[in-house]
Amino acid sequence: MAAPTDLRGRLRARLVQAMKERDTVVVRVCRTALAAIENAEAVPVTVAPAAGAVEGSAVGVGAAEAPRRELGEPEVRAILAGEIVERQGAASGLAASRPDRAEELRHEAEVLQGLLDG
Repeated sequence: MAAPTDLRGRLRARLVQAMKERDTVVVRVCRTALAAIENAEAVPVTVAPAAGAVEGSAVGVGAAEAPRRELGEPEVRAILAGEIVERQGAASGLAASRPDRAEELRHEAEVLQGLLDG
């Protein structure tokens, strides 16, 4: 099986590998990164539903679903870069008080950087 070339595919493949290896830190970082990407794909709600208006609600499977935004590779890379910066900043802030957690955050940033570098 060929390795996935897109970033999201590499994240998913790394998640599966980490789950097989029972590497909880890598599983957590991959799931968090995938969730950040999926959250960025959500479209903003433009109209709030009327309170108590059951008769105006959507009926049927998928009737209330909104199409998701399509993110390109540059946007996904930017999201992952933001996740890396966030972890590095948190690690710096925790270095004195919680060195164990700071090291874990640095490891998470390294995992993401490795995926970003391909």
